[in-house]
Amino acid sequence: MSSSLNIILFGQTGSGKSSVINLIAGREIAKVSNGAAGCTLSFKPYTFPVNGRNFHIWDTVGLDEPDMELVAIELARELIQHLASRGGVDLLLFCIRAPRITGTSQANYRLFYEVLCRSSVPVAFVVTHLEQEKEVHMDSWWDRNLEKLEKFGLKAAGHACVTGLPEHHRYQESQRNITRLLDGHNGDGRFNMPAEKWFIEFLRLYGLFAPLKKEARRKDIMKVLLRRCRMDSKLAEELAVKLEGGP
Repeated sequence: MSSSLNIILFGQTGSGKSSVINLIAGREIAKVSNGAAGCTLSFKPYTFPVNGRNFHIWDTVGLDEPDMELVAIELARELIQHLASRGGVDLLLFCIRAPRITGTSQANYRLFYEVLCRSSVPVAFVVTHLEQEKEVHMDSWWDRNLEKLEKFGLKAAGHACVTGLPEHHRYQESQRNITRLLDGHNGDGRFNMPAEKWFIEFLRLYGLFAPLKKEARRKDIMKVLLRRCRMDSKLAEELAVKLEGGP
């Protein structure tokens, strides 16, 4: 087993990502927010040891709407530079808030798994807010909803059903579930690319996935790519055409 694990944590606003970080760490290191949304692909990194293993977790903001703001281009570049400098990504942790599975969940899965990580990183699911689960074990939620997840095209390389409330009687069960999930990933198949190449490929794929918001015009995208990202003009123009918002 690798002595470190690089994890991207993603999901809709309010899915309980901060509570999941605290659950993994075994103590409070991430402040639980009030659910206020940030910009898609903004992130906060955390590094901490657990039982002799170092965890590097990027707590990211996922999609809450079907398209992204222009500033997300700069944030994507910054995130990719962070990931590449740490040696890449071992695991995607996808937070889903029970009881509902939404269409936005599918969009976030595609953004992080298919677009950012080029379908090359395993995705494990953490189902949160299960303190109201009526069955004896929280895993019963997974058994009931697995078929629906697969129908949405959401395939998991593992899962943990949890509550993020430390005072809840199921919190210890949650800690066991998340520990078992992470112990099953040894970090041997880490995905990485040179940062600039990774960023360019991300933009190319994102242009196929969805356009930016309709207010994002080609000249504005070009300005970001040329001035902020210092990209070659010919390449910037190619990517701006792919990313330009709708009419």
